[in-house]
Amino acid sequence: MSQILRTSLCVLAITTCTSLAAFGDEKLRVVVSIPPIHSLVAGVMDGVGEPTLLVSGGASPHSYSLRPSQARALNAAHLVVRVSEQMENFLERPIENLAGKAKVITLSEVEGMTLYEPREGGLWEEHDHEDEPAHGDEKHHEHSKGTEKHEEHAHEEKHEEHAHEAADPHLWLDPQNAKRIVNVVSMTLQKTYPQHAKAFRANAEKLASRLNSLDHNLQAATQPLRGKPYIVFHDAYRYFDERYKLSPAGAITISPDRPTGARRLSEIHKRIKSQGVTCVFTEPQFQPKLVQTLISGTGAQAGTLDPVGADLPLGPDLYFKLMRKLATNMSACLKNPS
Repeated sequence: MSQILRTSLCVLAITTCTSLAAFGDEKLRVVVSIPPIHSLVAGVMDGVGEPTLLVSGGASPHSYSLRPSQARALNAAHLVVRVSEQMENFLERPIENLAGKAKVITLSEVEGMTLYEPREGGLWEEHDHEDEPAHGDEKHHEHSKGTEKHEEHAHEEKHEEHAHEAADPHLWLDPQNAKRIVNVVSMTLQKTYPQHAKAFRANAEKLASRLNSLDHNLQAATQPLRGKPYIVFHDAYRYFDERYKLSPAGAITISPDRPTGARRLSEIHKRIKSQGVTCVFTEPQFQPKLVQTLISGTGAQAGTLDPVGADLPLGPDLYFKLMRKLATNMSACLKNPS
């Protein structure tokens, strides 16, 4: 064998080994839209890598604008995880333009995900949870109509409720949906980064066990709250309500980004008094002054719920802390009426 040939083969061998080593050590490029989904993905990736979060804290995914560093992360991503095209509508064009080669998981389209349609109106009639199909095995859409007239801006609110919104996007607030999220993310990561498949499988199994325990504990914690009506700031909690058979009586606003009309506030104030609502919940990123006005003279208390964990530390535990905090804050308000 000539010296030139031997040298060429050695160079080829070194280059091949270097390329394989580089692939094996390649940074995992995973981008996730919002904190609770980021938490579940981070749990699957635990010990292997960390996903990049786009919308942090109390920022709204409906009106978010990407920073240059986030656009670069999206452009380099191998995997992007979002809830729905409607919820993170700011991602529609960037995904087309920046992440064309990335695998995109849209959770609202995942097989077996339990889904609900958005509720109409701001005031809801209580319904029998026992008559509903079981959660878990197939997509499920339910429509619950409000019983009150919309206020003077009803046509705008109705448009916002139903235009382009096939399902209520807050699907992570059911731990059974969280298990499906973990499963689909794990399976996709195993295909994307096969060198880490064993770790992804093990992490997914641990998360499934933790989620089963969480669900069991939340069932016990919320059981005493059944039948106790309450008002929420906006309709973000249906998956939690349905999973644990709770009794929400309505929402102050259809969209947190839009002001609530005087007629709607008057109707909610009447509902608080007529149905014996014991608690009205605001959210951390919104001023509680409106809630204080609503509960004045009714005997109801004000509480706080947070559907995304805006004030919780990021990481694999955020989802679990978020769900436990929902149950704890509900219990603190509904079990101790003034």
